[in-house]
Amino acid sequence: MNNFSDGGSIRIAFMCVQNAGRSQMSMAFAEREREQRGLEDHTIILTGGTNPADHVHDGVVEVMHEVGLDLSDRTPRKITPKELQSCEYIATMGCSTLDIGDVSEDIEVRDWALDDPDGEPLKQVREIRDEIERMVKTLFDEIEQTHI
Repeated sequence: MNNFSDGGSIRIAFMCVQNAGRSQMSMAFAEREREQRGLEDHTIILTGGTNPADHVHDGVVEVMHEVGLDLSDRTPRKITPKELQSCEYIATMGCSTLDIGDVSEDIEVRDWALDDPDGEPLKQVREIRDEIERMVKTLFDEIEQTHI
């Protein structure tokens, strides 16, 4: 297990099917947490999807802008099995049936069971956003407790 004290880095992947909503919000919140906690040298954050969309959902861009995070320049991307194998943590976004392939038992895989924000009213997208923010903070609390 990698520890910050020995100079190690922790790799976290946030993934879903389209990589256009939940996983993009998760990555943005994780990047902010990493910066606020001074973990830039110790945390590598990945995101991707199994069937990426052409762009991040408009409602997601809008509600993230409300909390000071700009996703307008983000592009959904495919995540590879090799990238996933390199992680200590993988969070899927409510896609528990998502085929992430065979991952090592050393990798902690979590299904966050989040609703898909695509096409939902902004009120619901905000609720999903806020839930993601709480989950990312909790994950970083656990990472700090486990790896420091």
